[in-house]
Order: sequence, then structure tokens, then C-alpha cells
Amino acid sequence: MRFIFPQNYNFKSKLFGVIDYSTIFLNIFWDLLIFIFINFFNNLNIKIFLFFIFCFPLFLFSISGFNGESIVYVIKYIFNFLLKQKLLFFQKN
Repeated sequence: MRFIFPQNYNFKSKLFGVIDYSTIFLNIFWDLLIFIFINFFNNLNIKIFLFFIFCFPLFLFSISGFNGESIVYVIKYIFNFLLKQKLLFFQKN
């Protein structure tokens, strides 16, 4: 059986068809940073609470995404906007 894909089809490789690999690396990096930070606390309840508070929202955004866009690109777009804010006014003639 042969499948014909159109030329404008954008194939993205994903883990289990849900999360992009670049997003997985971002999540792992963020989780490791938070894990290193919370090791300074002694209480296990505080560690678990802080880990879920800081890591779970990013994980949810990674799975749900922003209209099919990877969270890595969304963060990139936000930083580009913050660095290069421009207000453009167009005048109709």
C-alpha cells in the first residue's frame, strides 16, 4: 500500500505522537533545574509542592500546546517580542 503525502504536508516527529522532542528536552532541563534548586530544602512536603508548582504548568502547556505550536517556539517568539517591541501605525489613504 502506498501513501501519497502532499508537498505542503509538514511532518513533525513526536514522542508517542504527542510531544515534540525539543519540548521534551526543554522540560527535562527545566525539571533538573528545579530539582537542583529544591534540594536545599529539608522538608519532603515542601520539595514535592515546589516541584509540582514549578514543573506541572510547563508540562501541561507542552502537551496541550498553543494551536499546534511547540512551546519552544512560543517561548522564542515571546523573547523576541520582549527584546524588539515595535508599535506600528498604518495610515489608510
